[in-house]
Amino acid sequence: MLEKFRVEAKDRQYQLWERNPLSVYCYSISVTEQKLDYIHNNPIQEKWQLAVLPEEYHYSSARFYYDNADEFGFLTHYRD
Repeated sequence: MLEKFRVEAKDRQYQLWERNPLSVYCYSISVTEQKLDYIHNNPIQEKWQLAVLPEEYHYSSARFYYDNADEFGFLTHYRD
């Protein structure tokens, strides 16, 4: 199965995820909050079911925004 992910790249033999992320310009507070809501709610979608609540997903910044808990040690509020 690994052969399905073989690539012709200088820095790797295999690639499991897409390298071209979608960048979105956050030109206002409302757009920024819309994108944060999407990111925070994505793990709880029926398709993924990675958590019941956004703040329960370990790799999310949602807990930082809900409880001001920075378990990663580098998070900052988008308004700062």
